[in-house]
Amino acid sequence: MDIAITTDEFLRFRKLIYDESGISLSDQKQSLVASRLSKRMRELGLMTFTEYYEQVTSDPTREEFVRLLDLISTNKTDFFREAKHFEFLRERILPELAGEKRIRIWSSACSTGEEPYTIAMTLYEGVSDPSQWDFQVLASDLSTRVLAKAAAGVYSEDRFRDVPPDVLRRHFLRGRGEQAGAYKVKPHLAQMIRFRRLNLMNDQFPIQAPLDLVFCRNVMIYFDRPTQGRLVNKFHRYLKPGGYLFIGHSESLQWVEHPFKLLAPTIYQKER
Repeated sequence: MDIAITTDEFLRFRKLIYDESGISLSDQKQSLVASRLSKRMRELGLMTFTEYYEQVTSDPTREEFVRLLDLISTNKTDFFREAKHFEFLRERILPELAGEKRIRIWSSACSTGEEPYTIAMTLYEGVSDPSQWDFQVLASDLSTRVLAKAAAGVYSEDRFRDVPPDVLRRHFLRGRGEQAGAYKVKPHLAQMIRFRRLNLMNDQFPIQAPLDLVFCRNVMIYFDRPTQGRLVNKFHRYLKPGGYLFIGHSESLQWVEHPFKLLAPTIYQKER
């Protein structure tokens, strides 16, 4: 049975979550918050949400707040999810950059890593000689837990249902013995990606070189429109002229004020 949460307690958590992460919870999410946090509270021996709020806000390591966000949000992702984005990367963006053979991509809500590894596979498979290219992918998330999983690069066999077998063999090592049924990313792919904890609500990001492409997919559904607008305009600053922004297929910038040009559903470009 879930631990009961009062309206005042819910409102305190809602403000904390919004202020720190941009995630906007409607009034209808009160029971969801109670349901998703009750098990963790029992693990900690806490009986009220007020006690848990005090523990979260007094933790200097911020680890408990990150755990709270993990419980509230959904870190669902797959390899080659929303495949048209990777087709666009391979068929349009890579040919555009063939002269300089250099690309910088940010997977801004990378979760457990399937997205950045799919980006890396697309880059590697999309050019005739990868050794002649300078590939760099920044993969970030607010959650240290999912980042640790992403950096380890180990996945169960069922996660690769949308990955062609020959592509899987080229880029992942099949586990044996105790690791049977698991696959680990190969070094040539892993070295293309740098994992880092970043909060998308920060005013500035530690990114120096202008970006060719930003992936921000299926995270803005948790944000209200003002937060979406601020984030999209921040991405615009870090993209080079002609750079691209990909958002999730369940998302739209239709009601958000932004400077991008819409190229196709969920694909935007910064004016040159």
